[in-house]
Amino acid sequence: MTKLSVNINKLATLRNSRGGNNPDLIKSAKDIERFGADGITVHPRPDERHIRYEDVYELKKIITTEFNIEGNCTEQSFVDLVLANKPTQVTLVPDTVGQLTSNHGWNTVEHAAYLRDMIAVFKNAGIRVSIFVDPVVEMVEGAKATGTDRIELYTESFASQFAAGNRQLAIAPYITAAVKANELGLGINAGHDLDLQNLKYFSENIPGLLEVSIGHALICDAIYLGLENAVQLYKRKLK
Repeated sequence: MTKLSVNINKLATLRNSRGGNNPDLIKSAKDIERFGADGITVHPRPDERHIRYEDVYELKKIITTEFNIEGNCTEQSFVDLVLANKPTQVTLVPDTVGQLTSNHGWNTVEHAAYLRDMIAVFKNAGIRVSIFVDPVVEMVEGAKATGTDRIELYTESFASQFAAGNRQLAIAPYITAAVKANELGLGINAGHDLDLQNLKYFSENIPGLLEVSIGHALICDAIYLGLENAVQLYKRKLK
């Protein structure tokens, strides 16, 4: 079954908006694991507008499932943070400074040499590496050449087309990309704008899907449904 990693950035955003420690990020992470999540994802950014670097150190102490740290490896502070905490997985995302949210994958052809060097740094430390890519066969093939363990398919275009009622158009490039990844021996993760409406369809149609990382939609659903119920509903969509 595909694993669910819950991105807790939005809980940190809420905490930071008033100062103090409400909601308690560490307690929340423990509870999310207890509610059935298979992992915890964080995406610290240099301005620490949600996850703070100090949060990563505290989370590392208590997470008992898989710990996934996302971020831009062009920032040395991010590289140092990951190496100091040795998560289960690091997901490399080509964000720019101050970017609101991730909105594209790596050009694995143009940046092949750079990615090979950076991926080797993390793999030599015993950390599984995934890189963010768009559902384009050329980018998947380029990813294989970098030495990455996995790719994370950027699913915003799928979500947009799915919401517009174009299911086949939405999923087609992702199936093609996933088939190529499987042929090449790359693990497949996915994330961004997956929610309770589109997750089941996506997961049922992507061969070899190992993990989804979901934050914004799940936390928004938790406002109405409760956090425990939301986590369990997302898990059911992956069965």
